[in-house]
Amino acid sequence: MALPACAVRAFEPPRQPERGAPARTTCPRRHSRVEAELAESRPGSVAASVRAGPPRGVSHGFHTRPLLDKPRKASSSLAGAACAPLFVLLSRGRRRRMHVLRRRWDLGSLCRALLTRGLAALGHSLKHVLGAIISKIFGPLASVGNMDEKSNKLLLALVMLFLFAVIVLQYVCPGTECQLLRLQAFSSPVPDPYRSEDESSARFVPRYNFTRGDLLRKVDFDIKGDDLIVFLHIQKTGGTTFGRHLVRNIQLEQPCECRVGQKKCTCHRPGKRETWLFSRFSTGWSCGLHADWTELTSCVPSVVDGKRDARLRPSRWRIFQILDAARNFHYITILRDPVSRYLSEWRHVQRGATWKASLHVCDGRPPTSEELPSCYTGDDWSGCPLKEFMDCPYNLANNRQVRMLSDLTLVGCYNLSVMPEKQRNKVLLESAKSNLKHMAFFGLTEFQRKTQYLFEKTFNMNFISPFTQYNTTRASSVEINEEIQKRIEGLNFLDMELYSYAKDLFLQRYQFMRQKEHQEARRKRQEQRKFLKGRLLQTHFQSQGQGQSQNPNPNQSQNPNPNANQNLTQNLTQNLIQNLTQSSSQKENRESLKQNSGKEQNDNTSNGTNDYIGSVEKWR
Repeated sequence: MALPACAVRAFEPPRQPERGAPARTTCPRRHSRVEAELAESRPGSVAASVRAGPPRGVSHGFHTRPLLDKPRKASSSLAGAACAPLFVLLSRGRRRRMHVLRRRWDLGSLCRALLTRGLAALGHSLKHVLGAIISKIFGPLASVGNMDEKSNKLLLALVMLFLFAVIVLQYVCPGTECQLLRLQAFSSPVPDPYRSEDESSARFVPRYNFTRGDLLRKVDFDIKGDDLIVFLHIQKTGGTTFGRHLVRNIQLEQPCECRVGQKKCTCHRPGKRETWLFSRFSTGWSCGLHADWTELTSCVPSVVDGKRDARLRPSRWRIFQILDAARNFHYITILRDPVSRYLSEWRHVQRGATWKASLHVCDGRPPTSEELPSCYTGDDWSGCPLKEFMDCPYNLANNRQVRMLSDLTLVGCYNLSVMPEKQRNKVLLESAKSNLKHMAFFGLTEFQRKTQYLFEKTFNMNFISPFTQYNTTRASSVEINEEIQKRIEGLNFLDMELYSYAKDLFLQRYQFMRQKEHQEARRKRQEQRKFLKGRLLQTHFQSQGQGQSQNPNPNQSQNPNPNANQNLTQNLTQNLIQNLTQSSSQKENRESLKQNSGKEQNDNTSNGTNDYIGSVEKWR
């Protein structure tokens, strides 16, 4: 196989080119990479390496050797001369790989050089920018283009003094008295642990005096018997979310069956084909769309008994229905802030909601068109502005929560001519408060976690996943001024007073249940201590009797001393009682129990007692 001319010359002795004369090669390809490698392998051939140039992709500006480089060592020259013919004999793929490796090495050096120069340029730019900012704030202390050494030192001193002042301020004024002096840009907002779910202070002051019976709400709900939970769903109070929790998020022996595409779920009692929940998502709107308290108390018993046996109960005796509802039917509902609920209902009406299917049955009949006129003439009231929504005097959105929770038969239902308006409002408000207070449970939309806690404690039914508090709603996106807000509060003045009453009762019930829970836990710990004390006394006397039987003392048998034994027993008992009742740490209790009980016990009894004490402390 014939070799190229450049490969043949590799076996010849190296020739020294004349000083100052350009290096020449006989290879027809002047810029061949093979020629560059052969030229580099020759000692002193600097011109050849310069002619070959840097690898592809690398400029002449970085990491190029000077022309007057020192001669290489003899060992490196001989190694290069020996490797040159071998490099030529390699295949093209191997040579390409070697060039790629060399290019990567050079590119890494190039990147390092570019990074170094880039950081230097960035530091120079920051220096000028910072100097410009300081010059704008503190005056012409230094120029932007030319900053001498004195101005640099002054700039550094000012920056250090500013940072030191910020650090000292954070340490000296950690409380709220220096809140105005703090820089908000350098201090991160820390959440207040005393803030509640509705962004109000958790340390509220009760306004109403409720009895223990009003605060203690614990229903012995028998899901396998005849008890029934009736959900009074008020519009735009979060009742849809709470209703889904009732059918999909409760731990039951027989969970509700909810199928995809169906609005209602099947909630049967364990082992029966009867429902334990009367709500939108279990029985539908059996008493009409969004039935109020007046409709439900007269409709639910007849509907339930109609499914069992309609002949067992006369439907005309309303007093028996109410008594039966108080005994077996447990009413629950959800309330909401009146302003937010009113705005949410207005946005819902804007989208085309009418609630035309509501029956409004009161005293056995629905209201006439004269008693309850309509606020719109078309099919719906979609697109109505807020002013038009507030101007309608027959709008049922005004004081809706009071009307839904009160007994309308006390004021002649929807006939406004029965009594004066002032007296009518007073009767409705008192009736709504009374019905709300005697309900089995009610929750607030602004307190989702507390609502979940009170429902679980009231009915002894636990939810699977916790409730979520949504602070951003459609009503919160509506921006209103102070004048419109005051007008909405004036239109819903009964709801405002009812919500204040309900919120106070709700929070007092929550605190009462929490305190009762803590007292119950404390009582269990005291009972456990008493049980432990009796167990230790019993173990002590048993071990003492075993010790006397195994090691009898003839002197004591001949001269018994009952007073000494009785004093010893009393002393040991008093020591045990003092050690068990003292409020000390767990480690001190364990050591005192070991000292008092380990004197008269053997090894097996002592180990068993210590294990029992450890288990009780772990339970505590």
